[in-house]
Amino acid sequence: VIPMLPKALSNGICSLNPNEDRLAFSCLMEVGFDGILRNYAFHKTIICSRVQGVYTEVNKLIAGSKSKKLAEKYAEVLPQIPIMNELAAVLEKNRKQRGAPEIVTVESKIKTDKNGVCIEVSPRESGVSQGIIEEFMLLANNAAASVAMKNQLPFVYRIHENPSEERLLNLAETFTVLGIDSKGINERSKAADLASVLEKTKESPLFPIVNSLVLRSMAKAKYSPEPVGHFGLVMAEYAHFTSPIR
Repeated sequence: VIPMLPKALSNGICSLNPNEDRLAFSCLMEVGFDGILRNYAFHKTIICSRVQGVYTEVNKLIAGSKSKKLAEKYAEVLPQIPIMNELAAVLEKNRKQRGAPEIVTVESKIKTDKNGVCIEVSPRESGVSQGIIEEFMLLANNAAASVAMKNQLPFVYRIHENPSEERLLNLAETFTVLGIDSKGINERSKAADLASVLEKTKESPLFPIVNSLVLRSMAKAKYSPEPVGHFGLVMAEYAHFTSPIR
């Protein structure tokens, strides 16, 4: 691990150690059963983490693990985990219904020997708990951008512009060559059109190629003082309020 901040800070006052008060800037959100953000507010807060959660452990609990050791460790938050999972599922469903493409990206996990020499590279698996946090982060980021836009504040937005007409036409042409139905893919394609192709080829041997082609056709996300929206997430308001390391 290479800390983003000096160790004294990253492992100390900036770390969410359990049962220790920490200063934070929090987004408090009220979400309906339909996954729609009803209300939100931003406050300077003092938070106290109840447990040092580990994604792999939470995944086991969601899968129904009967481990006594895990149950004891997560005792204070155990009732909240199924509720979080239920809400994240609704948020994910809404995101798909907006037409956000489900692009698969694979991170690499590097294993080294005692001398620090790489001996193995394998795909890093992402489970249900990672998806829960991602959905909650998207919601908080959306709320942050909404506050800035509503109050016309000077702000830095995370934007993702529409793909260029040339890239979309090239994508349609490539799909045709591959024998993939390119209906709906043209110079005016929306995110939902790309999502449709990804969904149709999900079980096809060509999916990795389609996934890569769709990803390469998109513009690169960037930061901007102008809120032009996020094409890939199909959000008019989006920022990076949440910490990238969380």
